[in-house]
Amino acid sequence: MKSLIKILLSFCLTFLLFSCAKNTQTSELKQGVWRGIIDIQGNDLPFNFEILKTGEAYSATLINGTERISLDEVSVQGDSVLIKMHIFDIDIRAKINGDNLSGLYIKNYADNYRLPFKATFGKVGRFDHPQSNGKFDGRWETTFVNEEGREIPAEGIFKTEGALLTGTFLTKTGDYRYLEGYTDENAMHLFTFDGTHAFVFTADLQTDGTLKGVYYSGRSSKEPFTAKNNPNFELPNALELTYLKEGFDKVSFSFPGLDGKPVTLDDEKYKGKVVLLQIFGTWCPNCMDETRFYKDWYDKNKAQGVEIIGLAYENPKNGKFDFDYAKSRVEKMKEKYQVGYDYVLAGISESSDASRSLPMLNKVISFPTTIFIDRKGIVRRIHTGFSGPATGKYYEDFVEDFNSFMKTLIAEEE
Repeated sequence: MKSLIKILLSFCLTFLLFSCAKNTQTSELKQGVWRGIIDIQGNDLPFNFEILKTGEAYSATLINGTERISLDEVSVQGDSVLIKMHIFDIDIRAKINGDNLSGLYIKNYADNYRLPFKATFGKVGRFDHPQSNGKFDGRWETTFVNEEGREIPAEGIFKTEGALLTGTFLTKTGDYRYLEGYTDENAMHLFTFDGTHAFVFTADLQTDGTLKGVYYSGRSSKEPFTAKNNPNFELPNALELTYLKEGFDKVSFSFPGLDGKPVTLDDEKYKGKVVLLQIFGTWCPNCMDETRFYKDWYDKNKAQGVEIIGLAYENPKNGKFDFDYAKSRVEKMKEKYQVGYDYVLAGISESSDASRSLPMLNKVISFPTTIFIDRKGIVRRIHTGFSGPATGKYYEDFVEDFNSFMKTLIAEEE
């Protein structure tokens, strides 16, 4: 009954926020820095954003640690504001009341995904009185336990920067991007909000020097974790997790392109070229980190006989693949990032669906995953996951290795 009441109240609030009430007077959305808070299972997730106005057009910049995300779809109607979260099918909808906003954070593709949101104008700091005592700095061998009881190894890397604790967690499938927070005696608090990732991490330092904490994600996911300081800890090799089954040395597929026409590796455009297959989804921030890197690299190197094909696995609509919806998400992403390489619509955003659509692979365990194909059509390497710029040296090492390997493939003859 309580769950039903919450759902009804949520729908009522959404209706009230953007109802067709006869309110012809438009409220002014103040320009400058705001501090927003999203309620993550009873935990405050604070973040800053800046509102700008050029002529009659509003825009915003989402501030996520050192990351800045431009939000150019901001509209004010009556006393309400709608802020679209970059390329993601996610909105913030709120009522304007002077220096305050109150409303909801909504994932449009998910059933009843609405979280309470509020914001206050002029609060420039993300945290009221941040401090970092250095007790959590270092490299932490971490184990998360997911809702199915499965243990997930991770590597936590944290450092004190001024009054803030910063860092990230890396897993074999990618990283948790830009984490920022503070310490409180023997407790740490870390947060990230990039439009789609809405994460809160809390942990207590135990008497034996280990950490015991909880990772909160979105409306319901809650994973306990433990960690111990281990400067020598390493995750599994990203080149050994996904591989071709015995008897295969090539990948084959036929997926519709954005124009609906089938695309295969036998198409004339790809013959005799080095080809990268990027298994990804527009809903995945790690995939977007990778896309930004690939976009820049492709623009500089495409004349050397190289192509990239993005295999998009998009969120389902009404529980199944919807071509038009998937196309709209990929086209929006392609336009935002000005990506010049090709895309196909390969399936829905489940690793099991990706595995079925590429049966020559042992399995697809991560979005993103990249398959490297030489000029003869032979698979030479498969890289699982992506450690983005938030990981520092890990990202730099990836870039160096990627450039070296691609130089080798490009230099080879057909």
